[in-house]
Amino acid sequence: MPTTVLAFGGNALCPDGARCTYEEQRSHAGEMAAVAADLVASGHRTLITHGNGPQAGHLAIQQESAAGMVAPQPLHSVVAMTQGQLGSMVALSLRERMPPWVPVVVVVSHVRTDRDDPAMARPTKPIGPFYDRARATSLAAKRGWSVAEVELGQYRRVVPSPAPRALLELPAIERLVADGAVVVAAGGGGIPVVDTEDGGLAPVDAVVDKDLAAERLGSAIQADNLVLLTGVAEVALDYGTARQRPVHELTVAEAKHHLAAGQFPAGSMGPKVTAAVAFLEHGGRLAVITSPEHAKAALAGHHGTRIVPS
Repeated sequence: MPTTVLAFGGNALCPDGARCTYEEQRSHAGEMAAVAADLVASGHRTLITHGNGPQAGHLAIQQESAAGMVAPQPLHSVVAMTQGQLGSMVALSLRERMPPWVPVVVVVSHVRTDRDDPAMARPTKPIGPFYDRARATSLAAKRGWSVAEVELGQYRRVVPSPAPRALLELPAIERLVADGAVVVAAGGGGIPVVDTEDGGLAPVDAVVDKDLAAERLGSAIQADNLVLLTGVAEVALDYGTARQRPVHELTVAEAKHHLAAGQFPAGSMGPKVTAAVAFLEHGGRLAVITSPEHAKAALAGHHGTRIVPS
């Protein structure tokens, strides 16, 4: 029985331009759950991970708006809260589509990162509301934030995006999968923590890339397949140019070559292709990048972009 990690973004539940009410997101969660249920029915042990970018951003805006009434919580708490929020939606949707004897378990997950990761000193990931320069400068001084101009005259808080090292809840996740549960884990990339000098753990205000976290999860449990869902049916070379063309299969060597050549930018397909390569280099059999409706067909070789060992 193959083990498959299914990863989708937070914008799959909260598309660009939507108000993202609970009802809207619950409906989209049903669409993602249908993909997972189809895999389970096909005989896959299935784990699900998801992004939380829009939801964390919205919650940060709500906190900022109510800062005069209640104390804003740190970013790592926002990640934890949105993990629970989205995990609940996905789990309820899964239970509506699964046989009653299939357990569905959400694991609020912490991911160990390295305090010496170079990314920690280079915050680049925008989070939360937009500010004018004066407000951004004031908040940076008051709260110790890093801020950056992301559009002309518009500033946002920026935080580090360190590489995930290991999921702290991995032993429990492995047992759940072995017992036949469908597991939702590493939501939003996981709550980032670092080791402290006294042997403890400290959460940090950072954002872990969801696709890289999905790779860490899949590699750690020795999954067979990693399915990275996105808004397009397949990866393209020379994207956005007259030479744009879809790619249906890449070897690891070919994918690494195209990454080095700049074909897959960091803000686009870069993290997905990087995650796929790492998964295969750690023993995975197949990585797929495709849209949700084509997930099952892509695993069978009929759709999407398949990345295979060299």
